[in-house]
Amino acid sequence: MIPIGIVTVSDRASQGVYRDEGGPAIEAWLSRALVSPWRPERHLVADEQPHIEAVLRALADDDGCALVVTTGGTGPAPRDVTPEATAAVCAKMLPGFGELMRRESLNAVPTAILSRQTAGIRGRTLIVNLPGKPAAIDVCLRAVMPAIPYCIDLIGGGRLETNADVCAAFRPR
Repeated sequence: MIPIGIVTVSDRASQGVYRDEGGPAIEAWLSRALVSPWRPERHLVADEQPHIEAVLRALADDDGCALVVTTGGTGPAPRDVTPEATAAVCAKMLPGFGELMRRESLNAVPTAILSRQTAGIRGRTLIVNLPGKPAAIDVCLRAVMPAIPYCIDLIGGGRLETNADVCAAFRPR
């Protein structure tokens, strides 16, 4: 079973003010899209950069996650620090992920230009930052998932196979 980290970054959800919808939306989406055996490693943290960094490091280094997907904390508000935490723990950043997610999101909402999604690599782990809304999570995962399995292959993570009816992974021949 390939461990996949799912991290919700939200002050209010971590305090129990409202229910986390982003993490479950990611898990449901991945359950439809992946045919490889995998297990979720779920975390819910406040918008505190040191806490986010600690969870990302633990998922990559201790839990051996091939993929970590975050939701929330990607906007322009002062407490939105998920991209900064991701950059702090990654050796390489992959800005094309954010560029594609914003481009696709602009088809739905003009405020997509305010989102700062990104992705990066820590060891053998790909970390992808998604927005917090379930509808945006769907749009963004549909956009970037075709490249995720090959990226994980390239960095030596576990091999992920996708359900082609949901999302066909692209691997060059």
